[in-house]
Amino acid sequence: MSNEQSMRRVTAIRNGTVIDHVPSGQALRVLEMLGIAGETSVPVSLVMNVPSKKLGSKDIIKVEDRELTQGELDRLALVAPEAHVAIIRAYVVAEKLSINLGEEVVNVVRCTFSNCITTNAREPQPHRLRVVSRDPLHLRCHYCGRPQDLDELVKNAL
Repeated sequence: MSNEQSMRRVTAIRNGTVIDHVPSGQALRVLEMLGIAGETSVPVSLVMNVPSKKLGSKDIIKVEDRELTQGELDRLALVAPEAHVAIIRAYVVAEKLSINLGEEVVNVVRCTFSNCITTNAREPQPHRLRVVSRDPLHLRCHYCGRPQDLDELVKNAL
């Protein structure tokens, strides 16, 4: 292996979260879905389009001093269902978290249809989206049956 290939592109973090195997070009969408767009005070390292044996190319995100919650993992499943998440403590991988995209996504994102029953404050309903297909990802609202636009869903994260 050449020295250039073995060189680390981003330094190790002391404490925080590493999200690896993000589909190439999706890292910015992941950051937006997790609410880490630009208003964060913690350092965020982002590497895009790096070579990957499994994916061809991938993105990697490192967020210092922050551990993802289960709700954030559920949101991540909509953008990067094959991603690997590692919690780092004292420069060592303390936990590996799994991302599971079930048959239905409940209270993770709102339906993108503005006239859906879930938008009516007088009739509160849980936000339920059915997974129609995984590759490519297609979701439909449980109530109105409308297909969901993934770009719009990012903006509708709960």
